[in-house]
Amino acid sequence: MKAIMRAIDKFCLQHRRFGIPRLMLVIVIGSAAVFLLTAANTSLFYLLNFDPSRILHGEVWRLVTWVFYPAAGGSTLASSIFFTAIMLYFYYFIGSTLEREWGMAKFNVYYILGVLLHVVFAFIVWAVSGTTVFLTSGFLNLSMFFAFAVLYPDQRVLLFFVIPIKIKWLALLNAGFFLFSIISSLINADYYAVIVPVAALLNFLIFCGEDLMRYLRPYRARSSPSAINFRKAARKVKQEQAAKPYRHKCSVCGRTDTDHPELEFRYCSRCEGYHAFCNEHINNHVHFK
Repeated sequence: MKAIMRAIDKFCLQHRRFGIPRLMLVIVIGSAAVFLLTAANTSLFYLLNFDPSRILHGEVWRLVTWVFYPAAGGSTLASSIFFTAIMLYFYYFIGSTLEREWGMAKFNVYYILGVLLHVVFAFIVWAVSGTTVFLTSGFLNLSMFFAFAVLYPDQRVLLFFVIPIKIKWLALLNAGFFLFSIISSLINADYYAVIVPVAALLNFLIFCGEDLMRYLRPYRARSSPSAINFRKAARKVKQEQAAKPYRHKCSVCGRTDTDHPELEFRYCSRCEGYHAFCNEHINNHVHFK
């Protein structure tokens, strides 16, 4: 997975404008529109859901339209509207935060790769068994929450707009939901339904597996050779910079804090050595190995 992630980082660095700006806003607006349309005419759902046989007969829009089908519950129309609105707001908050942190290209690759994994797995199941897997973007959207929790584990949010709680505890609840969905599908012998949460988890692990392991093993990471080398390199660079007319220099564009005092500079701990990056390149660079 490290090789895949390095290839993705390299692609995003070379194609920074790849993708749709504010992609999550597009997903949320499309989901809201589909929810309202299917609430008014339930037969419309059967024109939008994922169906491999119909796709192969020319209804190619089904490769994408299933993404916009919101899977929110509710016993009445009013409760469905309420829960769907809460869910879509949650997705927009998480997705827009990840896009700001990762950059437009990387976030688009995350979402597009997740969609492709769902479609490929569903086509394989249909080709092998003839079973059509019901696809929604619910688990893919919830997988973004895992990525958010890895980046900001101690950030607090208001659960139900009232109860303050750290993101990492909500991530554990989210993990419990994934586990419950997988186990219940296995118990009910609905084996092919397992691919939906598994595809979402695989996409998350490709992008954040290394960061997740670093977070779960903080003490080992602190004493690892890469961490020790990083500290040694940091001391060496600081000594060298003491004789230079600047404190920070971007390892990508070469701009310094002296020439461009308006820039912010950060150091990447995933790179070997001690490398500074301006705020434009901290999330868009190929890691030094």
